[in-house]
Amino acid sequence: MESLSNSDESYDAGYQPSPSSADHSLDSFAYCRTNSEASAFSEDHSCFEPASPLSWQGLKSPARAALSRLGMRQHKHGLDDEIMDLELELMKERFSRLLLGEDMSGSGKGVCTAVAISNAITNLYASVFGQQQRLEPLHHEKRMMWKREMNCLLSVCDYILEFRPSLQTLKDGTTLEVMASRPRSDIHINLPALKKLDALLLDVLDSFRDNEFWYAEQGSMSGNSTRSGSFRRIVQPQTQRNEEKWWLPVPCVPLGGLSEKSKKHLRQKHDRASQIHKAAMAINSGILSEMQIPESYMATLPKSGKAIVGDTIYRYMYNAEKFSPNHLLDSLNISSEHEALELADKVEASMHTWRRKICIAHSKTSWEVVKDLVSDIDRNDKNHILAARAETLLFCLKQRYPELSQTTLDTSKIQYNKARQAVLESYSRVLEGLAFNIIAWIDDVLFVDETMKSQE
Repeated sequence: MESLSNSDESYDAGYQPSPSSADHSLDSFAYCRTNSEASAFSEDHSCFEPASPLSWQGLKSPARAALSRLGMRQHKHGLDDEIMDLELELMKERFSRLLLGEDMSGSGKGVCTAVAISNAITNLYASVFGQQQRLEPLHHEKRMMWKREMNCLLSVCDYILEFRPSLQTLKDGTTLEVMASRPRSDIHINLPALKKLDALLLDVLDSFRDNEFWYAEQGSMSGNSTRSGSFRRIVQPQTQRNEEKWWLPVPCVPLGGLSEKSKKHLRQKHDRASQIHKAAMAINSGILSEMQIPESYMATLPKSGKAIVGDTIYRYMYNAEKFSPNHLLDSLNISSEHEALELADKVEASMHTWRRKICIAHSKTSWEVVKDLVSDIDRNDKNHILAARAETLLFCLKQRYPELSQTTLDTSKIQYNKARQAVLESYSRVLEGLAFNIIAWIDDVLFVDETMKSQE
């Protein structure tokens, strides 16, 4: 009796994704037990063999129903075991990559922990959202993969603690000062906020289920089609889309255009995604600013900022009475994101070169003199003016290219700084990219709708 009861329990045990995986980063897998009416069957029909289904026809309906449930549980148990094995192998591979620092040769030349976790989050984002090019809900399998694996990667933060002095009162009333552990303040503040932004972005995608618009591939559009082409813009503030990405699916709208209800829904989701994008960008910028600049990066900087940016950019930055970064970027005629990234590296390097010159100049004076004259020095110092304008130019450049890759300094910061900062930086960066994509997809649909109406 006990053996059969135990076997029934083993039939009921199956792998399911943990329902609390979105909230608890420690529980990546859960084994759920479902207690059906198998106990009644084990009491009265312990002699039956489930391997002979032909003998079920002669049984009464309760016994036949119980054996059918047992067979279904056996089939489900086999499928769950197969799914669990596949996911377990995947988790083993991910875990091994993290431990080896992505050096699968085992030679011990892998990257540091911070870079390994940052790359793991970036690669997970590419695996889940790399093919997401439309306003539609994320597939269930990819959604569960994103939640499950992201929770595993973020679980590192659960063990990053700081010690603070606190008072502990004993039973006899004696008060002792002890060191108590608690989550670090930056993790305690930023990580829940990023998880909330993550959930909001998935909710935005889930809201596009029954749409009035649809998508078609560029090559499938015929000459008699009523569909209007879409132009994916890189430069966010501009109303005219100046770069066509032909591999993206084309949004199409009905002949009469979208209804007011549909356009209102699109605008609401656009505003929400814009707010999420700004929040993720603010968190990412704050984390990067808190990271210390590695000495190895500063050692590679040339002594002259002019030599880094070139004569043309230097003359405009220094001679212009009213510096306009947008005018400068327009005059450079940047044609690709690769050129934009190269310019960002140069501007950022020159900015820190000029800031280093300010520190060297001030270090020759006593602190009291610097404290008294710092405002006048900063206002008239050439290096300070150039550094401030370079910072403004870099900010505008990143505003124009929200999907710009990490600069050389950002990569160096992640490599030589703390793992907790790398986790927060990479998580905020991928959410920022997803929010920008959603905004661009909504803009595509609205642009096609306006184009359709103007053609009528």
